[in-house]
Amino acid sequence: MTSEYRHTPVLLAECLEYSNLKTQQTFVDATLGGAGHSYEAAKLIGCGGTLVGIDQDEVALEAASRKLGTLSDDVRPHLELIRNNFAHLDDALLEAAIPGMDAILFDLGVSSVQIDTPARGFSFKENSPLDMRMDPGNQTLTAAEIINTYNAADLTRIIRQYSDEKWASRIADFIVRARENQPITESEQLVEIIKAAIPASARRAGGHPAKRTFQALRIEVNGELDVLRSGLEAAVRWLNPGGRLLVISYHSLEDRIVKDTFASYANRCECPVDLPVCVCGKEPILQIVTRKPIVATDEEVARNPRARSAKLRVAQKLATRFDV
Repeated sequence: MTSEYRHTPVLLAECLEYSNLKTQQTFVDATLGGAGHSYEAAKLIGCGGTLVGIDQDEVALEAASRKLGTLSDDVRPHLELIRNNFAHLDDALLEAAIPGMDAILFDLGVSSVQIDTPARGFSFKENSPLDMRMDPGNQTLTAAEIINTYNAADLTRIIRQYSDEKWASRIADFIVRARENQPITESEQLVEIIKAAIPASARRAGGHPAKRTFQALRIEVNGELDVLRSGLEAAVRWLNPGGRLLVISYHSLEDRIVKDTFASYANRCECPVDLPVCVCGKEPILQIVTRKPIVATDEEVARNPRARSAKLRVAQKLATRFDV
C-alpha cells in the first residue's frame, strides 16, 4: 500500500460520530480510497450490515479490498466494492442491489496516491506529463489539451473561477505566448510559465505559485463540480428516512456547492415571503445537522497536514420520496 492508504483518514472520529451508524445498517463510501473511513464504519454496522465502496481508481479498490479483508468474520459486513465515479451513483447502487442507504460519505478532492504518482500528472512538484485524469480509461480530455487548445479567455475563466487565482489573466496570456513556440506537455514547463507570469513579490507568500492553477486544471479535466452536484442529488434520493449525508470538502468551491445543495433541500418552500403559511406544499427533504462545518483539531492537523483545509458538513434525510 502507499503511504496515503496507511494514514489515518481525515476527520475520522467526526465522521463516525455524525454518521450515526448502527448494526445491520447500510453504509456507502462514495470515495473509497484505501478504505480508511470504511474500515472503521464497518465495525459499526457489523456482519449483518452492508458496506458499498465506490472508487474509479483501480489501485484504490485493490488497496481497499486488502484492508477490508483483514476484518474478522464476526465484524466484516457484506461488501460491495464497485469501480465507478460517484457521478454515476445511481448505476453503482443499482449494481450493488441495495434498496436504500443509512449513511453515505463523500471525501472529495485528489488523494495523495494520485498526487504522488508522477504518471498521473497531478503534481506541480516533480516533472510529469500534463494528464490529471482521475479515470484515464474512460476520460479523454487532459490538462495538456486544455493548456494547448483553450483560448486566453477560457484559460482565464477556469483559472480564476476554479482557484480564485489573482493572476489568472496574466498566466493565461503567458501560456498562450509560450505554446506558440512549442507545445506545453510537461508539468515542469507549465510551472516555469506560471512562475514567470506571477511577479516575484507575489510569489513570496501563499505557497507554491503553481498550486492554484494546477487545482483549476484538475477540476476542469474531471468536471469535478458538476460531478459533485449530481452525486449529491443522487445521494439524497437513495438515503433512507433518517439516513445521513456526510461530505468532506477541501476548497471553497466544493464547500459552497455542498452548503447550497443542503440548503435547497432543507428549505424547498417557494411561497412569497409575506405569506403567513406555506401553500406550495414543498416540504423539507433534508435537515441540516451541522450549521457550521466541522474542521480538524490542531492535533489532527499536526498529524496530518491534509486535514488543515478539510470541512465536514452533515445533513439528515426527512422525506421518503421526492421529485428532482
